[in-house]
Amino acid sequence: MIKSNIPVKWLLIPILLIWFIFSAPLYAGITRVFILKTEPFLEGRQFGTAGSYIMITGQFYGEVDPGSPFNSIIQDIALAPVNDKGMVEYISDFVILRPADMLKSNGLLFLSLPNRGNMIPADTVLLGRGYVYLWCAWQGDVLKGGNRLTMKVPYAAENGGEIAGILRTEYQVSEPAKTLDLSGGFFTGNTHYSYEAVSTDKSECSLTKRVLEADKRELIPNSEWAFSDCSKTRFPGAPSLKKISLRDEFQPGFIYELIYKAKNPLVLGLGFAAIRDVCSFLRNDLIDKSGYPNPLADKGMTENPVRAAIMQGVSQCSNFARTFLFLGFNQDENGRQVFDGINAHIGTRRISLNVRFGRPGGGGLQHEDHLFPGNDPPFTWSVEYDSISGIKGGILQKCIETNTCPKIFQTLSSSEYWQLRASLTTTDSYGTRDLDIPDNVRIYLFSGTQHTPLDAADQMSGFRQNYNSYYPYHRALVIALEKWILEGKLPPVSRYPTLASGTLVPAARASVGWPDIPGIPYNGKVNELPLMDYGPQYDSRNVTGILTLEPPVPKSEKIYSALVPKVDEDGNEVAGIRGINIRVPVGTFTGWALRKEGSGRGDLSGLNGMFIPFKKTRAERKEAGDPRRSLQERYGSHEKYVAAVRKAAEALAAEGFLLPGDARSEMERAEKSSILK
Repeated sequence: MIKSNIPVKWLLIPILLIWFIFSAPLYAGITRVFILKTEPFLEGRQFGTAGSYIMITGQFYGEVDPGSPFNSIIQDIALAPVNDKGMVEYISDFVILRPADMLKSNGLLFLSLPNRGNMIPADTVLLGRGYVYLWCAWQGDVLKGGNRLTMKVPYAAENGGEIAGILRTEYQVSEPAKTLDLSGGFFTGNTHYSYEAVSTDKSECSLTKRVLEADKRELIPNSEWAFSDCSKTRFPGAPSLKKISLRDEFQPGFIYELIYKAKNPLVLGLGFAAIRDVCSFLRNDLIDKSGYPNPLADKGMTENPVRAAIMQGVSQCSNFARTFLFLGFNQDENGRQVFDGINAHIGTRRISLNVRFGRPGGGGLQHEDHLFPGNDPPFTWSVEYDSISGIKGGILQKCIETNTCPKIFQTLSSSEYWQLRASLTTTDSYGTRDLDIPDNVRIYLFSGTQHTPLDAADQMSGFRQNYNSYYPYHRALVIALEKWILEGKLPPVSRYPTLASGTLVPAARASVGWPDIPGIPYNGKVNELPLMDYGPQYDSRNVTGILTLEPPVPKSEKIYSALVPKVDEDGNEVAGIRGINIRVPVGTFTGWALRKEGSGRGDLSGLNGMFIPFKKTRAERKEAGDPRRSLQERYGSHEKYVAAVRKAAEALAAEGFLLPGDARSEMERAEKSSILK
């Protein structure tokens, strides 16, 4: 008998490996990181102590186990094609900005969610602090082009055959158009995938038009439109299952609504799993399942360099973040928490990503995409009872159950109160009482701001848009969230309008305190909505399922409260973070505007606000009948205006809402301005 000198424990290793491989549960995730390009960022520019950055462009290949309870909520996951391992596959584009030397990073992975595929540029101040920026595609119906990040997801199919279903979409144009993509909505244009019509037969389809959102729909005869392309030929054009043409062209000033039978739904809910698995991989692993290195791990690293992760969702992506958290995706398939922090910025809805024939690019506004799903309760972060729907729930409900709740900043412009019912995140359904805000949540209103600050004419209202920028205050808050997570330093207390303080009120002129400014229409219009019925196969609580009733109908006559911030004698908001333009105003800054004649007069003008300047002198304002004090009456001279700005900037910096560098910039801006010169 031959004796071996090899210890028994070494002989057991192959057996244990075989046992592990075949007994371990199937765990999906990132199977491969494919790097397309690595290059110096801005030619090697230095950013503070983080030094130079590199930009990595590539794709994450991932797979999801359709049988896992972590994925069972994904709509049509059981009807998606699988690979030889029984997994559903996806591919997501990504871009990473990271310090060339990861030892100089602060260890914070900062996911900036692409909005309809578009990357929001990195904040160089945050790069100077060592942030690792990540942009990763999550929306499977975004088309390539224009540097958009896209995600490839499969179609759902039943027993190998096509799935068909009802689909409703809306169109609004700014100039006459012969032909539109079937997906060509107000917010999506020609950049999103169009669900094909089952056929060019229109017998079970309808096309209507109306001027105001609440107007009765006017049926357009089927003989006047076609599933076709008239870009090169006269109406009825070349037959097409992805385009629609109108004999007399689509005209500005109308809402067109198409209801048709579509086919081949995308499994869009995989976007939630992709963000979960990508960020879990980047913060926990050193290599992917194919042995390729984590792009954040430098050669020789034996530990993952990521200390914490923040998700930032802006507008549409804020709705994604709220839904991601509500559906339980902040826990990965190993039970680990994915994000330590979430900044839900300028978005208070949820998103219809996990819906068959989903349209996550829709807006859900008062005039545009008004009845798109995503406006259903729960609205609140805390778990509350909704007396209109009878639903008890909250955005934090799942993460409370799994102990995976992040620290949250909800940051708002004024527009979200008028257009997106932001008040429902802090009050009960009828707006009769303030709700307690969870300890891990802060809510901040940037007073007197519109959804996206812009100094330009608004073609829909005819007024100048609101240029009052929240960017410097938002930047300070992102860093406050960072310090809360990495250092345990408590951020500033929440600042938002409340019932108790009398700063959250109905939109009627008397309640708001809106001054009678000459030439400025006011009708108290807000984006009200009852609880809607989309049919028995739609789960409104989870924004999941199949829409079978289009257009939807109200479930009752009860209307959810939509309260707005109260204003002062100038028309500027009283509550929230009152920035320099509100503390030292040169005009009135609103988060709303009304459409003019020919554009849907009286309805809200998208997500736009107004800037209404003060008159320069008392004589000018008296002549105009303007009740607001003039610049001269307020400040007297340019020097006194600059002094007031300096005082406000110093106060905001002391309160934690303005960085020292931004405070200096605001003072310099005031000095260079032409105010009272």
